[in-house]
Amino acid sequence: MEIQMDRASLGTPAQVAEHLQVPEKTLAEWRSRGIGPEYRKVGRYVRYVWKDVDVWLDAQRCGGTAA
Repeated sequence: MEIQMDRASLGTPAQVAEHLQVPEKTLAEWRSRGIGPEYRKVGRYVRYVWKDVDVWLDAQRCGGTAA
């Protein structure tokens, strides 16, 4: 079952990990090291704003040339 991501909503770690194609454990590691996408704590839950994920992902560009 594929979950539709409403870009205006908050993403769970599972959704963001799937989107970035990395294990959820990697996101947890990035959070502890302060190197991954910005996240929010909603109570005890970790949530991501999709815009922040996109900004972080765009900043990861390296090598190649822009078209």
